[in-house]
Amino acid sequence: MKKNFLSGLMIAALMVSCTKSTSKTETVENSDGSVTTTTTVSESGLGVDTAKINDVKEKTESKIDAAGEKIDNAAENAKNKIDATADKAKANLQKAGQDFKTEADKVGNDVKDAAAKGASKVENGAKKLKEDLNR
Repeated sequence: MKKNFLSGLMIAALMVSCTKSTSKTETVENSDGSVTTTTTVSESGLGVDTAKINDVKEKTESKIDAAGEKIDNAAENAKNKIDATADKAKANLQKAGQDFKTEADKVGNDVKDAAAKGASKVENGAKKLKEDLNR
């Protein structure tokens, strides 16, 4: 789409710049020898060889194609860099998530162990208290 638009624009500019304008001045001499009439005529039309136009058109299209390829390559490179960065970030986030899960499991086990120890101490204390009350 962009290539067609730019080609059309270049051709239109070429056509406008290639108009030919000529002026003619006529001097009419009357029978008594006096000059009485001066007429100016302007003509507009193409006065350019079509081979030159076609050559310019082909060069323009090749330059537009080359520019389009450069734009496409730059966009592809940018996309690849973004994808690589996103993949790296994803891997880092997954690793951080795994690390967090591992540490959370350790903390959970530590809490369970501490609760079990605390519960056994409470049981032992309760047994001693019961024995003391029975005496």
